[in-house]
Amino acid sequence: MTKRIVFFTAILLCTVFGAMAGTIKVVTTTTDLKSITELIGGNKVSVSSIATGYQNPHFVDPKPSYIISLSNADMFVTVGLDLETGWSPQLVSSSRNNKIQKGAEGYVDASAGVTLYQVPSALNRAEGDIHIYGNPHYWLDPLNGKVIARNIANGLERVDPSNKAFYEANLQAFFTRIDAKMKEWQAKMAAFKGSKIIAYHNEWVYFETRFGLQIVDFMEPKPGIPPSPSQLVKVINEIKSNSIKVIISSPYFTTSSSDVVAKQTGVKVLTMATSVGAFDSVKNYFDLFDYNINLLTGALK
Repeated sequence: MTKRIVFFTAILLCTVFGAMAGTIKVVTTTTDLKSITELIGGNKVSVSSIATGYQNPHFVDPKPSYIISLSNADMFVTVGLDLETGWSPQLVSSSRNNKIQKGAEGYVDASAGVTLYQVPSALNRAEGDIHIYGNPHYWLDPLNGKVIARNIANGLERVDPSNKAFYEANLQAFFTRIDAKMKEWQAKMAAFKGSKIIAYHNEWVYFETRFGLQIVDFMEPKPGIPPSPSQLVKVINEIKSNSIKVIISSPYFTTSSSDVVAKQTGVKVLTMATSVGAFDSVKNYFDLFDYNINLLTGALK
């Protein structure tokens, strides 16, 4: 009996590993890219993300396990625009995997073709943590999700051309779903167009622009600089004079300063999801906007 169990277990393992051997192994820097890759790649891909959904993607501690994953990858997908510049290039280089080095067929910069906001005309580090290519949080506009998906599909078709028709069909299904959800999201946000809000950090410009919001100030006096007492006084005065109802933040920022402002003004502090997996209910790219829009509209009412 034991021999039969061992035999069937061996058969099962061979089947599993055989199936895995036929899939395209993809490593992404963020969970949003992972979600979109899975939607386009379907059962043809096996995808892992380096950063978690509740982690600040600017700051990820490199681990040997990441290098191992990258060394075995057929494709690598990055947000780009210096978002991951402190950790991603080093990991990719250390993997010694020629298939995923910059310029190779398996390297995908998801930002290609995105219309960028806040591209600086000059660099001045006195202004805080300035992104030299523009604000890199472009995935927070769902229509940019279509650009990201196109770039990912192109990458999959380069490394796996025999399944091009499969990837194209999934891409079109993704486009159709985005367009349908956009009508739903825009309808929910229509009543709040022009609403003034405060953000903790400058990472919401694409979301703000797409849905007609107006971020009038930040808790940080400059990007990456912690809130100062003078900035809190300034924000409190702005909230009172403009009847602002919400401060939006992210899971990886403390709400202590925002809570001080809330006690003084009655403003609501919302911790929004900046990436898939930020909260248990945000399981894919569409959930990301469902969560944020439901949270925001509930507070703005």
